[in-house]
Amino acid sequence: MEKLRLGIIGVGSVVREIYRHLYFHSDYSRLLDIVAVADPNEAFRAAFCDMYNIPPQRQFADYADMLAAVDLDAVQVNTPDHIHAAPTIAALEAGLDVVVPKPTAATIADAHAMIHAAQKAGRLLAIDFHKREDPRIQQCKARYQSGRYGQLQSTTWYMLDKLSVADPNEETPFFASPNFAEVNTPISFLTVHMCDALMQIVNLMPVEVRATGYSQKLPALTPRPVKGYDLCDTEIRFRGGALAHIITGWHLPNTAHATTVQSSRLICTDGMVDLDLDKPGYHELHPDGISEVNPLFLNFEHDGSVTGYGISSPGRMYQKFLAYRNGQLSSEEVAQMADPMRLGFFTTLVCQAAEDSLREGQTGADGVADGVTDGVTDGVTVGRPIDLRSLCVRQLGEDAAGQYLG
Repeated sequence: MEKLRLGIIGVGSVVREIYRHLYFHSDYSRLLDIVAVADPNEAFRAAFCDMYNIPPQRQFADYADMLAAVDLDAVQVNTPDHIHAAPTIAALEAGLDVVVPKPTAATIADAHAMIHAAQKAGRLLAIDFHKREDPRIQQCKARYQSGRYGQLQSTTWYMLDKLSVADPNEETPFFASPNFAEVNTPISFLTVHMCDALMQIVNLMPVEVRATGYSQKLPALTPRPVKGYDLCDTEIRFRGGALAHIITGWHLPNTAHATTVQSSRLICTDGMVDLDLDKPGYHELHPDGISEVNPLFLNFEHDGSVTGYGISSPGRMYQKFLAYRNGQLSSEEVAQMADPMRLGFFTTLVCQAAEDSLREGQTGADGVADGVTDGVTDGVTVGRPIDLRSLCVRQLGEDAAGQYLG
């Protein structure tokens, strides 16, 4: 087999911004034959299929119809996060390998069901946490895990977007859905990136999560206010006592030098690491202002091809799929791909716990929340601590929780 017959489930904004380049304009395009598309949004489906000459008989409103009608080797599930599970499980049960953009799912129940389906079907599931492929993250991981810095003690990560990302009053909204920032949080959209990158580096087991949410800027937008969080601080305690704060939001002034301003600092027993992730080394001064451009993520070559870790991350997954189909992937590599940390289970666990922490927390100035005294400003939600083992047992049962937590 020289190419994978790929079906695409969902052709919304993530495909327009990233994956269409992978499918048709990258070094990995030669591995892929895009043979069918499923998306309930007729306008999105038609625009993509017209652009890339997908014939009408291979265009579907329902992914189940596509799976039943077309011979495929793999699918990519580009649906909203909270509905990753059903199409992923259906494709795995149909004998296909599956790529899913981060996060694995919105809940650990869904993530577990997806992992279990892959194990049962004997197929490959791969989650595109593309930030893992950032060479700075990879270098930090290699050096930390070599013991160079000793043990992590405390770390702070931040990932902050311009207000225009979450503002539905923009002339051209950033997201296709105008209520994106109301039905999602910085945790589900941004914390997931930084949490996963951190855990890939330090390979520590999270044990407790507590979040604080700020809802002060978005509700003041005009003419359309947004009922949602501007900023979230997720505190993660790891086995052994290491502590992390992951601060994410989308309310920086639109004059910020980058759409996303992000960095981190890790303080360890034998050293300290600073990751200046929003300064990739390409600094641009022009009449529109000063900005940082990130060619490490997507680099548009003069010949129309696209490179960068946003492409190489999923591209390498498809390389492994093709090798697996051809009997060339070792059992060790298959086992590595099935590791729960690699499949994003613990990232989903932390993010679900952070969301639960806010839902069950104390908002405004109306009382005491788990030791936090009166006087919290209106618009601030102080979450309660969430024990991750207890959450796993409640959601999955004792036996399944033990598979992940030991």
